[in-house]
Amino acid sequence: MHILLIHQAFAAIDEPGGTRHHEMARALVQLGHQVTIIASPISYLTGKTTNEQKKIIHEKGITIYRTYTYPALHRSFFHRLISFFSFMVSSFLRAVRVRRVDVVWGTSPPIFQGMTAWLVARLKGVPFVFEVRDLWPAFAIAVGVLNNSVIIRLSQWLEKFLYRHADTVVVNSPGYSEHVRQRGARQVILVPNGVDVSMFPLEGNGDAFRSAHHLEGKFLVFYTGAHGMSNDLALLLESAQILRSTKAIHFVFIGDGKEKTALVQLAQQKELQNVSFLPPVEKKEMGRVMQAADCCVAILKPIEMYKTTYPNKVFDYMAAAKAIVLVIDGVIRQVVEQAQCGIFAQPGDPTAVADAIRTLYHDPMRCNTMGLNGRVYVESHFSRQETARQLMDVFQKVKKYGRKDSDRRR
Repeated sequence: MHILLIHQAFAAIDEPGGTRHHEMARALVQLGHQVTIIASPISYLTGKTTNEQKKIIHEKGITIYRTYTYPALHRSFFHRLISFFSFMVSSFLRAVRVRRVDVVWGTSPPIFQGMTAWLVARLKGVPFVFEVRDLWPAFAIAVGVLNNSVIIRLSQWLEKFLYRHADTVVVNSPGYSEHVRQRGARQVILVPNGVDVSMFPLEGNGDAFRSAHHLEGKFLVFYTGAHGMSNDLALLLESAQILRSTKAIHFVFIGDGKEKTALVQLAQQKELQNVSFLPPVEKKEMGRVMQAADCCVAILKPIEMYKTTYPNKVFDYMAAAKAIVLVIDGVIRQVVEQAQCGIFAQPGDPTAVADAIRTLYHDPMRCNTMGLNGRVYVESHFSRQETARQLMDVFQKVKKYGRKDSDRRR
């Protein structure tokens, strides 16, 4: 089967960011299939491009096309919209030239590329599978990023249109299912977030990382990933301020995003000597970098809708065998508590976060046991190979039964 994925925010494993789709594509190739990916040359995490990124990349069973995208992704919401629409057009022009496609795989966010995927699928007469990784625009409205009433109405219309016209809607968190059904999705299948555990080797102790950054002898608290509005990292700096008198505890922020400059300035204003900000790391290197961590933090703002999400980084932390300080309530809390791999701290409460970190610092045996519990649990329940098989089942079924009758009549 030849699967065409249209994904502006796609990140390859030799780039920083979430690499779920590259890992999935490789697993699908191992199952005997072909994957073509149309992506942006602009990193969704950093907003930057590099000369090293080629327009066409070939690897065994996978072809990646990088099509033009307006580069000012992180300048403002208006510029983000221009970026989204530029990719819609360029990805469409590239996608219609891809031959012998069996299924078109669209994904959100950003949601606008979903319209391109739907249109390409209909022009080619093949099924359209729409993957929901984020409840956009609901999350954007909740966090305050999206507040223009006209754009909100248009975005909500587009969301419902894609749910109703997809042959199957795939969600990566069980918390999303009811939302998409209420907005018109008829066939909803859960293919959860997961992780390729082979990317997180257990051998090694992180000494090289500690030495390179002069962090020998410290209890390292890692945060990895996006530094954006949703991540509530200013609160994590408040927790660092509370713990500043415990000289052995040190916070390490690895990643990038729109808020990073402001966070660095805030840490400087607070004179936080127990905080380091480091650049993003290629995903293929992240496993070895995380060997230096003692525990890891997953955090989102205390917004009700965030209780529905399965964040990528939680599964990465579990694969790395690191105890988790979870500052997110809801469905992911159920996973962490079932796995017995971390401590929940109330979102929005910096003292609770500091207390959880202090607990792990004072009980290294419990900290290590939680990390190993997470590794065992994620291998059994959320391995990338298993989730790829689940996704392949979706593609095979939708190909077998074809497009919806309602779309054939349109």
